[in-house]
Amino acid sequence: MEILSSLLRGDLSPSARIWSALLPAILLVAYFIGGLFVYFGRVALRGQHHDAEMASRPTTAILGPFVRHFFAWLMQPLFRAFRASGLPADAVTILSTLISLGAGVALAAGRFALGGWLYILSGALDFVDGRLARLTGTASPRGAALDSVLDRYADTAVLVGLAWYYRDSWVLLAVLGALAGSLLTSYVRARGEGLGVSMKEVGVAQRAERIAILGSTVALSPIFPAIYDPTNPRPEHGLAIVGITLLAVLGNLTAFSRLGALLDALSNRPTKARPGFFGLGRGSLLRGAVSAVVATGADFMVVVGLVGAGLTPAWATLFGCVAGGALNFALNRRWAFESSADARVPPQVGRYVTVSATSALLNAGGVSLLMLLPVDYRAAWWLARGIVFLAWNYPLQRSFVFAPELATPPRPAAHHA
Repeated sequence: MEILSSLLRGDLSPSARIWSALLPAILLVAYFIGGLFVYFGRVALRGQHHDAEMASRPTTAILGPFVRHFFAWLMQPLFRAFRASGLPADAVTILSTLISLGAGVALAAGRFALGGWLYILSGALDFVDGRLARLTGTASPRGAALDSVLDRYADTAVLVGLAWYYRDSWVLLAVLGALAGSLLTSYVRARGEGLGVSMKEVGVAQRAERIAILGSTVALSPIFPAIYDPTNPRPEHGLAIVGITLLAVLGNLTAFSRLGALLDALSNRPTKARPGFFGLGRGSLLRGAVSAVVATGADFMVVVGLVGAGLTPAWATLFGCVAGGALNFALNRRWAFESSADARVPPQVGRYVTVSATSALLNAGGVSLLMLLPVDYRAAWWLARGIVFLAWNYPLQRSFVFAPELATPPRPAAHHA
């Protein structure tokens, strides 16, 4: 009890702080590795374990089908324990949420090892509740609605706890970005399913991946401050910052990709006329981003030069956008969106100028607003540029400037009597 009390108070010695974060990880890794050896033996004798529920769920680049089936097999002892207890599935859902709320409080108080491991435990229980409901014949729309809403509260509690801890740091912005990505990922999926479009297979960061990334990085983060800065009562927890930032990026990327897939599915345009959203093909985000980065590099050089010559950052941004526009148009037309041969240049130029002019105003206004904060003009410039590209330039270049269906059709041959 004294060790637990010390852990809650956070007055452990540096070595004890290291072990409080590392010991649960060692036990989990030992359990997973031992289970993996047993599982390989099972596969050799009886074949791979097949879990029907996991087979129905989408796989991602982070959690593939083998990992999901292995995890379901490995979690069977926990599931059997809850089934034997007779607890209803809704009670497990509520228990999972209460543990996440406790994790949020622990994180707000700076107890990152405790908060991170509690969050991972909450995620394990979230795996149990739905399965328990289905196997006991108590699954219902009511239970599914309760689970979905409480999952949002659970994730929000953990991120609010992190926001409170980092309230005087720039990391607060990353936490808020992770919170927005987490909520919007779920909202876009729910909105899509309400419109009859499944979003399950879209995105790289489903909830299981988000819990694994954030929970593990936060839980293990106290190890490094205990070694390198043991006297600091309020360390930055660099590993946690990496996890938070990664979650912010992957969460919003997932939400953004789901939104793009949803809009494509609801579009009235023919499927073959729609350029690919992700991947390496024509019209992909990656190609658009590469084209934008190359043009932006030239743009940035102009901005730095003009600011060095005495021009204000807002005006320098405006002129920089014009300088990079010609290069960006050429790259987009010839490579990023691969305009067809019948696409006439003048109409595309007119549409591109319209988008670029509004983009220049948005960038200049964004930099001006960001400069109201204690932010270096170069950081403000890049941030404004990235937001405007994702929210304005790329979507309009894809669906308006270089859209295949807007290509001017060839004129019909003249018929002479």
